[in-house]
Amino acid sequence: MGAIGPWQIVIILLLALLLFGGGGKISAIMGDFAKGIKSFRKGLQEDDKSLDDQSDNAVDVTPAKEKDKA
Repeated sequence: MGAIGPWQIVIILLLALLLFGGGGKISAIMGDFAKGIKSFRKGLQEDDKSLDDQSDNAVDVTPAKEKDKA
């Protein structure tokens, strides 16, 4: 009951072909979706780099603690 049979493999392959290949509208949508994910990840990496650059120029502005307070 837990084993994957040949019919299940055929159905999975047909679904993958439908989604990622075959020249239809769905494959174009999935391609655009993949491009969007790649550009999103690239944007996150660029944001991390710009934050690292900004942290190099950071100045400590915390007030000094007063030792002798009367």
